[in-house]
Amino acid sequence: MSSNNGRTAIVTGASKGLGAGIAKSLAEAGAAVVVNYRSDAEGAARVVADITAKGGRATAVQADVADGEDVHRLFDRARAAYGPVDVLVNNAGVGTFVPLSDITEAQFHSETTTNLLGTILTTQALAAQDDIEAASIINVSTSGTVSHPPDASLYVASKSAVNAFTIVASKELGPRGIRVNAIMPGPSDTDGTRAMGYSGSEREAQAIAATPLGRTGTPDDYGPLVAFLASDDACWITGDLILASGGLR
Repeated sequence: MSSNNGRTAIVTGASKGLGAGIAKSLAEAGAAVVVNYRSDAEGAARVVADITAKGGRATAVQADVADGEDVHRLFDRARAAYGPVDVLVNNAGVGTFVPLSDITEAQFHSETTTNLLGTILTTQALAAQDDIEAASIINVSTSGTVSHPPDASLYVASKSAVNAFTIVASKELGPRGIRVNAIMPGPSDTDGTRAMGYSGSEREAQAIAATPLGRTGTPDDYGPLVAFLASDDACWITGDLILASGGLR
């Protein structure tokens, strides 16, 4: 795994699912990790305990990434614990999977504020640090922006905006040595997809049948990719949208 020794990483929405797997991979690669959560304090504590039990460094910080004051507090806590933040993983997200006719205004505002505004606010906070020489931002998007599954128009729209933001931000921040990329995970087996009833469903079976590698993803599939993008091994990669979906398109 690529080395991230000496780095300070914030992983948003890291109390479970893909975020937890990413946090553990970054810690395994040597980064000090801030495990961000909005409401699941117990889950975040378990992730921190898993990391520290293996000799890693981690701390949990509660913050709503769609709230500017919370984001500033998150970065202040990270700096106080480990120093300037030079890795940011924007994983926190909200997904609405309903037919177009059933989308509500409340769902729209919830999803866009977390998925897009949250990504913007945290990126601004990282870039506002004047004592970093280089940094890596990895946004977690979705393969749905390529495969365009039905009943996911709001989620896909919000993540498509994240993709566009990733590319533009990479151009603005590149001169400062701040790289910005996005990964696009395919359907995955997580706490969230199980809670939605996706795991074991006919829809999951259809996705597996359409996936060349013949399965859904797991958190372990994405952590090493993020650790690579955060490391110097990826120093010439920015503005990229990396499909990580087992070949599902």
